[in-house]
Amino acid sequence: VHLVESGGGLVQPGGSLRLSCTASESFFSIMGWYRQAPGKSRERVATIGSDATTGYADSVKGRFTISRDDAKNTMYLQMNNLKPEDTAVYYCMLIWGQNYWGQGTQVTVSS
Repeated sequence: VHLVESGGGLVQPGGSLRLSCTASESFFSIMGWYRQAPGKSRERVATIGSDATTGYADSVKGRFTISRDDAKNTMYLQMNNLKPEDTAVYYCMLIWGQNYWGQGTQVTVSS
C-alpha cells in the first residue's frame, strides 16, 4: 500500500486549500486525514468510510470537507476559512488490516 499526498502550501488566514491523497490501488476501506503541529501529538482531522460516512474533529466542523473518488483511488480534504492554528503537516491514512500512512504535506496558514 502506497499513499501520496499533495496540495499543501502557504495560505493566508481565511483562505482555502484542497489536499489530495492517491492510493497505489483500490481500497474500499476507511480512510482519513490526520495532522501534526510542531510540538504536538498527531490528531484526527476527518475520516470517511467505504460507504462515504464521514466524521470530523470539532475544530474543523463546518470548515473542512472530506470526500473520496474510488474510481481514482483518491481521497480529498477541502479546507475553507483556514486559521493559523490549522498549520501542521497533514497525513493521509488508510486502514487495510493495519494503518497505512502517507509521507505528509505541509499546510501553513499565515499572513
